[in-house]
Amino acid sequence: MVLELYGLKSIPLVNKGDDISVLIKQSLKKENLSLDHGDILLIAETLVSKAEGNIIHIGDIIPSEESAIIAKKSNKDSKLVEAIIQEAREVVEVGENFIITETKHGFVCANSGIDESNVEEGLATPMPEDADNSANIIREQLEKDFSTEIGVIVTDTQGRAFRNGAIGVAIGCSGIDPLWNRAGEKDLYDRELKTTEIAVADELASAASLLMGQADEGIPIVLVKGFKNFDYLRNTDSNIGPILRDKQFDVFRK
Repeated sequence: MVLELYGLKSIPLVNKGDDISVLIKQSLKKENLSLDHGDILLIAETLVSKAEGNIIHIGDIIPSEESAIIAKKSNKDSKLVEAIIQEAREVVEVGENFIITETKHGFVCANSGIDESNVEEGLATPMPEDADNSANIIREQLEKDFSTEIGVIVTDTQGRAFRNGAIGVAIGCSGIDPLWNRAGEKDLYDRELKTTEIAVADELASAASLLMGQADEGIPIVLVKGFKNFDYLRNTDSNIGPILRDKQFDVFRK
């Protein structure tokens, strides 16, 4: 299998109200690319939040007593901490230079997923309000325009427990299941797989992150071609939910 990844270099800086599907179409044309059956678009969450006007003005925030206490413990600005709390349903752990929360979407990550990079000074972007819906709107419009079936995944950059370094992960998806249950299949020695599940959306997000980068690369969208299991995982009703582990099954957080 050959998997091809194309970073769309001609996507401009996005402003509130911009139509991401239109920007993608324009970029594909400029870069002599097309959308074909089974293609998957990976879109950085910052771009989605900016287009949807989901922006935090840090200077306008009034810190609470709780945020002041957490700010002192974490060495973070109390206004930023207040923004983190407002985007969280639970503060999981606080330490020097980190705040781990469960976001209102259900993701356990640092700083409620709030990003201060690639936005103007004094601003920050939280995760999209509903990344699944954002992905679905973009997918449906592009499928209509190109008369084909594709997948769309909204990505974020997050750290991982027990390992250093950040990777790309999926926080929203449409058109493809995020999780591939392979239980019942056979391995090379004809043994039946019992509990094997593949986080397909996360693996694709990580691959795309290699092109998106974390600094001034300016590539917020990556096109993936050649993912041979697209038809098997095709689902127009998909969402990111299946990839999130319920708290009752989280042995490290009770």
